[in-house]
Amino acid sequence: MNHKIRFGVVGTNFITDWVIAGAREDERFELAAVCSRTQERGAEFAAKHNIPHIFTSLDDMVQSDVVDAVYIASPNYKHAEQSILAMSHGKHVLCEKPIASNAREARAMVAASHKYGVTLMEAMKSTLSPNFIAVKDNLHRIGTPRRYFASFCQYSSRYDKFKEGIILNAFRPELSNGAMMDIGVYTLYPLIALFGSPKSINAQGVVLSSGVDGQGAVNMQYDGFNATVLYSKIANSQLPSEIEGEDGNIMIDRIQTPVDVRFYPRQAPASGHEKRAEGESLTGADNHNEYFYEIKEFIDLIEQGRRESSINSHQCSITTMEVIDEVRRQLGVRYPADEA
Repeated sequence: MNHKIRFGVVGTNFITDWVIAGAREDERFELAAVCSRTQERGAEFAAKHNIPHIFTSLDDMVQSDVVDAVYIASPNYKHAEQSILAMSHGKHVLCEKPIASNAREARAMVAASHKYGVTLMEAMKSTLSPNFIAVKDNLHRIGTPRRYFASFCQYSSRYDKFKEGIILNAFRPELSNGAMMDIGVYTLYPLIALFGSPKSINAQGVVLSSGVDGQGAVNMQYDGFNATVLYSKIANSQLPSEIEGEDGNIMIDRIQTPVDVRFYPRQAPASGHEKRAEGESLTGADNHNEYFYEIKEFIDLIEQGRRESSINSHQCSITTMEVIDEVRRQLGVRYPADEA
């Protein structure tokens, strides 16, 4: 198969703009339709990206014959409902992270993928990047793993509005939002892609007056090693991320978008005067947009008749949501979607 895969997009925000830019680097991608709540917004977005078909109803778009696949970038609480609707009409689904509001919804989405025989993948871009693949390929060099640490703390401009009493979407529980769902997931997903489900979870954090988490710290135990992730939308951090082992460690500059990845073999204890070694660069040449790789993986799956990615697998998505569910339970964060 070398023909185009015709995409319809749901959601007209800046993330969709970014994904489209990366997707157009794959010659198999064709942007055929957009679904927006209003005709005016849909027409504006269509003109911006030269999209031939505009829909204001997802039902109408997925029942049409103008799209083969749907990229869903709507608010989190809509992910499961819209994905299952699209799959029920035979459309493949690339769903923006987090894949759902909770693990129950994620399991229902996976079940729909199998029931309707279509591809479903979570659009977690970082784990499909060449630099994360380099981490996977070199992980054996650290020997027995002993610690995983990841940090993604980014002060949100929307938090300024929050402090003024204006609650924007990023901090609204009815949309299944909050710091973990927005950026904390970037710290968890690679951990689970590499090591699977933890044995135990202990979470602490700051819950804002709207009912969502503003930041958190999560400690997890695995057989023989532990993992710690830090995330925040109310403070910044410059900390890199690291995977430590008995024979060495791998340093990752930005867990959400790995740019500089280095391997440090274990060395004898320093006297305190030696300059720290720069480490061996594992960073590869990368001439593509950071969103290109998720589109490439997704189209590859469709062409190969595969239901799921071996990296961004269905189980990885479900396990990530199970961990997030437990973190939220311990912090006392609940969404209306949890009551369904």
